[in-house]
Amino acid sequence: MVNMTMRKCVFIVSAMVCVAEVNAQISASDMPERWSETDDILVQELPMEDDWWQAFGDATLDSLISVAMQQNLSAEAALNRIEQARTNLYIERGSLLPAVGVSGGWTRQQTSGNVGSNRSWSGQYDLTASMQWELDLFGSIRQRVKARREQLWATEEEYRGVMVSLCAQVATAYFQLRQYQQEQEVLNHNCESQLAVVGLTEARNRSGLASKLDVAQARQVYYGTLAQMPAIKAGITATLNQLAVLLGEFPRQMEVALSEPAPLPDYMEVVGVDVPASLLRRRPDVRQAERQVDAQAALLGAAKKEWLPRFFLDGSIGYASAELDRLPRAGSMTWQIAPSMSWTLTDGGKRLNTVRLNREQLDEAVTMYNQTVLQAVQEASTAMSAYTRSIEQIVATRQAFVQSQTALALSLDLYKQGLSPFQNVLDAQRSLLGYEESLVQAQAASLINLVRLYQAMGGGWE
Repeated sequence: MVNMTMRKCVFIVSAMVCVAEVNAQISASDMPERWSETDDILVQELPMEDDWWQAFGDATLDSLISVAMQQNLSAEAALNRIEQARTNLYIERGSLLPAVGVSGGWTRQQTSGNVGSNRSWSGQYDLTASMQWELDLFGSIRQRVKARREQLWATEEEYRGVMVSLCAQVATAYFQLRQYQQEQEVLNHNCESQLAVVGLTEARNRSGLASKLDVAQARQVYYGTLAQMPAIKAGITATLNQLAVLLGEFPRQMEVALSEPAPLPDYMEVVGVDVPASLLRRRPDVRQAERQVDAQAALLGAAKKEWLPRFFLDGSIGYASAELDRLPRAGSMTWQIAPSMSWTLTDGGKRLNTVRLNREQLDEAVTMYNQTVLQAVQEASTAMSAYTRSIEQIVATRQAFVQSQTALALSLDLYKQGLSPFQNVLDAQRSLLGYEESLVQAQAASLINLVRLYQAMGGGWE
């Protein structure tokens, strides 16, 4: 038995020479009982084919993910890998069955008169069915079939992981697009507001109530806001291109479909998720790694069986006759059965090194499984914390934004009455723009962090 411990998880492997079975389990005692972010426990349940993105209530997002699931090229490639793995399983299964063939022909032969007493001719018709069958007495072929089956299941888990990742990528890119569009709207109406202040200072300057410095500073704030617009437009273009690749479309189609700005989904709910068993059952990459361990264990068992003898059963049945019309008669029947045994005693260390190689590959698979479990816990914990903190940031930023609106209105009134310097107006304008942009960014970050949490948990939950 091989006992490997890696900090939070313990993976126990039992390998027996006879059957080469590997039983793997995670020690739940080393896993945290729950996330530290909340006491509310929401339990995940199979199956994982849940439409978790519909919780955002955005029909456009639903349609984008639907198209991506049908047209994404990476998902299509993952499906192709499943078919390849299934074909390899069928190929390996074929070794369990006998190979049957049919042969027939006609032979005309002449013997030399200089060898025997007389030169002679002979002819023969034959029709034969033959069979060759390796008897899998020690289970070597069955172990290889099991390895192929586990590899097929691992490939199916890989496909599920690709789909979870694809949905998360589409949702993340969509929220980033809406964030950029909202930031563009923020810049637009702040530019309008700031341009109105520029007009106010110019009018007061003409009437002698304000200096040219006030006009220059007002214009500085306006043009500084305007200078942020190209970066936002470039971000919109880049995000549309990213969505186009994810959906298997050309960018022009994305521009037509998503050119109209739309608000971010208004979604703010504190969530908590039960950790150990649910996480390991739901994440496709954890289940894929487990399948890989089982496959390598089966290959190790098959390699050990190569030290044992191999048994074969060959046979044939058919008809042979010198005359074609006598070929199908009972007296023309021929048959043969030939059991045989093959036992390689020495092969220059080939089998020994094959077993050694498969054992090292099994150890590597176990190590990767432990690494996958640790990474799953880390990703889920990080995503949970980031989402919880982002909600707190939204609440505080929204209050700051409301106060900045009040500050700008008051500073403008006092400035018009000559009771406050223009610098207060400038500071209020910059603060309002900054907090409004921060609010949009915080809302988008919260949604993206929630998407990452869904991805880290391998899907949604009840």
